[in-house]
Amino acid sequence: MLLTFLDYPSAIRRVIYTTNWIERSIKDIRKRLRPMNSLPDVSAAEKIVYLTIQDMNSKWSTRKLRGFASAYHKLHHPSYIVKN
Repeated sequence: MLLTFLDYPSAIRRVIYTTNWIERSIKDIRKRLRPMNSLPDVSAAEKIVYLTIQDMNSKWSTRKLRGFASAYHKLHHPSYIVKN
Protein backbone atom coordinates (compact mmCIF):
# COMPACT_ATOMS: atom_id res chain seq x y z
CA MET A 1 0.00 0.00 0.00
CA LEU A 2 2.77 2.42 0.86
CA LEU A 3 4.36 2.33 -2.60
CA THR A 4 1.11 2.30 -4.62
CA PHE A 5 2.06 5.62 -6.21
CA LEU A 6 4.79 3.76 -8.13
CA ASP A 7 2.04 2.11 -10.21
CA TYR A 8 1.20 5.51 -11.73
CA PRO A 9 3.07 7.24 -14.57
CA SER A 10 6.32 8.88 -13.48
CA ALA A 11 5.08 12.27 -14.71
CA ILE A 12 2.55 12.52 -11.86
CA ARG A 13 4.24 10.59 -9.05
CA ARG A 14 5.72 13.71 -7.47
CA VAL A 15 2.29 15.30 -7.19
CA ILE A 16 0.75 12.15 -5.73
CA TYR A 17 3.27 11.37 -2.99
CA THR A 18 4.23 14.85 -1.84
CA THR A 19 2.79 16.39 1.31
CA ASN A 20 3.67 19.95 0.33
CA TRP A 21 0.04 20.86 -0.40
CA ILE A 22 -1.03 19.59 3.04
CA GLU A 23 1.71 21.56 4.78
CA ARG A 24 0.86 24.66 2.75
CA SER A 25 -2.83 24.34 3.64
CA ILE A 26 -2.13 24.08 7.36
CA LYS A 27 0.24 27.06 7.19
CA ASP A 28 -2.41 29.12 5.38
CA ILE A 29 -5.10 28.23 7.94
CA ARG A 30 -2.79 29.13 10.83
CA LYS A 31 -1.93 32.40 9.11
CA ARG A 32 -5.61 33.30 8.98
CA LEU A 33 -6.34 32.28 12.58
CA ARG A 34 -3.24 33.83 14.23
CA PRO A 35 -4.28 37.53 14.01
CA MET A 36 -7.53 36.71 15.82
CA ASN A 37 -6.22 36.19 19.34
CA SER A 38 -9.63 35.57 20.85
CA LEU A 39 -12.53 34.02 19.04
CA PRO A 40 -15.95 33.97 20.70
CA ASP A 41 -16.39 30.22 20.29
CA VAL A 42 -15.35 27.14 18.34
CA SER A 43 -17.90 27.75 15.59
CA ALA A 44 -16.17 31.06 14.76
CA ALA A 45 -12.85 29.24 14.27
CA GLU A 46 -14.61 26.55 12.20
CA LYS A 47 -16.10 29.24 9.99
CA ILE A 48 -12.68 30.79 9.37
CA VAL A 49 -11.22 27.37 8.53
CA TYR A 50 -14.16 26.65 6.20
CA LEU A 51 -13.80 29.97 4.39
CA THR A 52 -10.04 29.50 4.08
CA ILE A 53 -10.53 26.06 2.51
CA GLN A 54 -13.19 27.45 0.17
CA ASP A 55 -10.69 30.12 -0.93
CA MET A 56 -8.00 27.48 -1.51
CA ASN A 57 -10.42 25.34 -3.53
CA SER A 58 -11.30 28.24 -5.80
CA LYS A 59 -7.61 28.97 -6.42
CA TRP A 60 -6.55 25.34 -6.88
CA SER A 61 -9.48 24.31 -9.09
CA THR A 62 -8.03 26.25 -12.02
CA ARG A 63 -4.43 25.21 -11.37
CA LYS A 64 -2.73 23.09 -13.98
CA LEU A 65 -0.45 20.39 -12.61
CA ARG A 66 2.69 19.62 -14.55
CA GLY A 67 2.67 16.14 -16.03
CA PHE A 68 -1.05 15.41 -15.78
CA ALA A 69 -1.79 16.21 -19.43
CA SER A 70 0.63 13.57 -20.66
CA ALA A 71 -0.35 11.11 -17.92
CA TYR A 72 -4.07 11.53 -18.66
CA HIS A 73 -3.81 9.69 -21.96
CA LYS A 74 -1.78 6.90 -20.44
CA LEU A 75 -4.19 6.48 -17.52
CA HIS A 76 -7.21 6.30 -19.83
CA HIS A 77 -5.64 3.90 -22.31
CA PRO A 78 -7.43 0.50 -22.22
CA SER A 79 -4.17 -1.37 -21.63
CA TYR A 80 -3.28 0.63 -18.48
CA ILE A 81 -4.28 -1.10 -15.24
CA VAL A 82 -3.38 0.08 -11.73
CA LYS A 83 -2.39 -2.86 -9.53
CA ASN A 84 -4.22 -3.18 -6.22
